[in-house]
Amino acid sequence: MPVISKLYCSYSQVVFVARRTPHVVNGGGFAVTNCSQLVVFWVDGCGILGTKGEIVLRDMEGDALLLKRGRVEALSIHKRRKGYTSDYKGTKKLVFTLKEPRSCLAKNDAIRISTEPKRSKNWDFEINGYFPERDCSIIDSVSNIVPLVIGVKKEVEEVMASKDLYHVVVKPGTGQDFVFGVIAVLDYIHGESTRC
Repeated sequence: MPVISKLYCSYSQVVFVARRTPHVVNGGGFAVTNCSQLVVFWVDGCGILGTKGEIVLRDMEGDALLLKRGRVEALSIHKRRKGYTSDYKGTKKLVFTLKEPRSCLAKNDAIRISTEPKRSKNWDFEINGYFPERDCSIIDSVSNIVPLVIGVKKEVEEVMASKDLYHVVVKPGTGQDFVFGVIAVLDYIHGESTRC
């Protein structure tokens, strides 16, 4: 079952390349290309949007697929970041909530994702690994790996010292829009290209 849309699901495994876009005046974000080097998605950071904490995932036509907003809860031990879609009328619909522990009192330090409508009681997906090192994956609640952020290829890593270019492998039947929506949130959490 796709989390956001069936339109961005594939029957076979797909490899994408994500590359950071340059920070122009208060800008930032990243672009996602397919094996033909065509831009499939791009993410606008808060500098482009002008609103701190907001990120937009766009398709190749420039249409907004997902809007991410952060939420501060004073009494919670988690930071909640919510992903919304909007219909043709502009009505926003919650599709996922990403919970990031912000306290040493949290029982588990894993970042967990709940989808709407809920698939399980507590959480549907979990981030396994560490995004800043480009070595992480998204697993579902029964430990199936959904996508895998492979990272920088060795031959490219020798040329580039930074982690501005990395590969993402998306498994068959997984919503690519959901995967890059989650990656955009991880990018923001770790203060990378989408952060002001």
